[in-house]
Amino acid sequence: QVQLVESGGGLVQPGGSLRLSCAAYNFNIHLMRWYRQAPEKQREWVAEITNGGHIFYTDSVSGRFTISRDNAENTVYLQMNDLKPEDTAVYYCYEAHWGYWGQGTQVTVSS
Repeated sequence: QVQLVESGGGLVQPGGSLRLSCAAYNFNIHLMRWYRQAPEKQREWVAEITNGGHIFYTDSVSGRFTISRDNAENTVYLQMNDLKPEDTAVYYCYEAHWGYWGQGTQVTVSS
C-alpha cells in the first residue's frame, strides 16, 4: 500500500523545538513539500526540497525551520526551532511527483 506517514508532532512551549518526519512506503519520493493548516485558515506551503537538495522556505519560517531528506530511507524531515504560537497547525507532507499527501500531524505551540 502506498503511504506517506508523518510523525513527531506534539505540544511544545514557545521557543521550543520539534522534528517532524515523513516516511514514504512502497514508492520512491521526488520533490517533497511540507504544508500546514491552522484552524479556520487555508492550507499554506511551508517548505520544499528537490531530489537534488534545493531548498525553499516561506518567509515566516526561514531561519527557524530546516527541511532535509534521507533518500535511502525514503524520508523527509522538518526540524522546527524557536517555535511560536502562530506555528500551531496540522502539518502535512506532500510528494509532488505522484501527488500523495500524508495524514497530518498536529503541532501546538502554547505555554
